[in-house]
Amino acid sequence: MGVFVFLPLILPLSALPIARLAEHHLHPRNAVRLLTWFGVALAVCSSLCLGLLFVVGTAQIPGNPLPDTWSDPVVRAAVPCHEAVGTAAVIVLITVLTNFLVTIERHLRVRARAQHALEFLPRDTDLAILPDGDPYAYAVPGAPGRIVVSTGMIESLAEDERSALLAHERSHLANHHHRYLMAAQLASCVNPFLHPLRKAVVYSTERWADEEAARTVGDRRLTARAVARAALISRRTPAPGFAAFAAPGPVPRRVAALLNPDVLPATWPPARSRAGLAAMVAAAGTAASAVSALNAAVALLIVLKVTPW
Repeated sequence: MGVFVFLPLILPLSALPIARLAEHHLHPRNAVRLLTWFGVALAVCSSLCLGLLFVVGTAQIPGNPLPDTWSDPVVRAAVPCHEAVGTAAVIVLITVLTNFLVTIERHLRVRARAQHALEFLPRDTDLAILPDGDPYAYAVPGAPGRIVVSTGMIESLAEDERSALLAHERSHLANHHHRYLMAAQLASCVNPFLHPLRKAVVYSTERWADEEAARTVGDRRLTARAVARAALISRRTPAPGFAAFAAPGPVPRRVAALLNPDVLPATWPPARSRAGLAAMVAAAGTAASAVSALNAAVALLIVLKVTPW
């Protein structure tokens, strides 16, 4: 395996420049898909390498249930600094799995509580209006999904701005943005270097919904005004995993993008452009990470196979 076993753990450092290039120079829909798949692939490769190091690390623990050959000097020599790295991998992998499971459990719990709170409201529409003076609006995924809007938000927006709000939230539900958000969040749980990528996915999903809303209402300036006004009056942050109309983050950038008449093309950009460069770097990084992880796995399997029991 050699030092290449560590490559999938380090390659996610490229998430920051790739995320910046993608969110600035790619259409939001393409940026979300590229960054999500990039993050998931790197997270899987990181998990595989941690698992391989975990095997070597647990072999050093007295009384472990693993075969004796797994602690053979030949096997331990396959990983540099096997004792320190293996022991650290045991701790890191347990922490990652715990964080991963806690994140999933929290998301499912909050989603179930939200759906339970809405089941008493009329189901003849996807819109659920809550009698609350605090202005907020967000989409709750489910079967079917619901759009939650407070009376405070409705009263604070003009009628045409409400149309932009509903179009924005319906875009979140129709395009299953909660899946991308959840995948990016879980990927960042596996490898903290993917945190910039998660933030870029959150921003790009909002931009994607903004563009869909602008196309639905037929007025980009109206949508920009609705986003800006909702952000100014909102005081409550939605539960994790829910896409909000006035989500925390770079709202001025969203408004500026909507006021820009030049919309980024929905097709993939040419390879020589900055966005094309980001896509190629992401593909190359993913390929390198996958090859390194596969090489480490095959190398360890070969060593274990040829080591006598």
